Amino acid sequence: MSRKHALLSKSAPSILNGRLSNTSVDKPKMLLYVGFFAVGYMLASAIFMMVQTKFALNPQLVTVLSIMLGAYIAVNKFVKHQQRALHRDEINRLMFGGVIVVWLLTMVYFLGIWLFLFDAISREVLLEMSIQQPLPLISALVMIMVLSLVSARLSIWAINRLLDPHRKSA
Repeated sequence: MSRKHALLSKSAPSILNGRLSNTSVDKPKMLLYVGFFAVGYMLASAIFMMVQTKFALNPQLVTVLSIMLGAYIAVNKFVKHQQRALHRDEINRLMFGGVIVVWLLTMVYFLGIWLFLFDAISREVLLEMSIQQPLPLISALVMIMVLSLVSARLSIWAINRLLDPHRKSA
């Protein structure tokens, strides 16, 4: 009488999106691609800062275009490295990771402006103004966060569909 041993290995095959896959091999590290997203965002932001010295541009447009360039670089690198398009959970992880990195970079930028550009009087005026009327500041912050999340999601999704190697060959 022989006994069958259960396969308890972490690299056991699983079904992902209707196909059999090996989870330890097929699951890429998304942190690398979040880094590519951040590099693309910083590159586009620097370019738009130089352009804004000559032309007045809408800040929301600059944010959306910078996120779109960051998404293009991240998705393009993913497709080149993995030879496949992003799955839905990977799109979500890239979107949230990219937006979090974008907002961390924005906080560092504003902290630098606060510490090195403003004097004590300017800081006090800004604090008093934000304490007296916080609602416009909070609503603007929420709106720009929603704009960055929506633009990241749509641009990652659209670029993922455009660069999908299986869609091109079919």
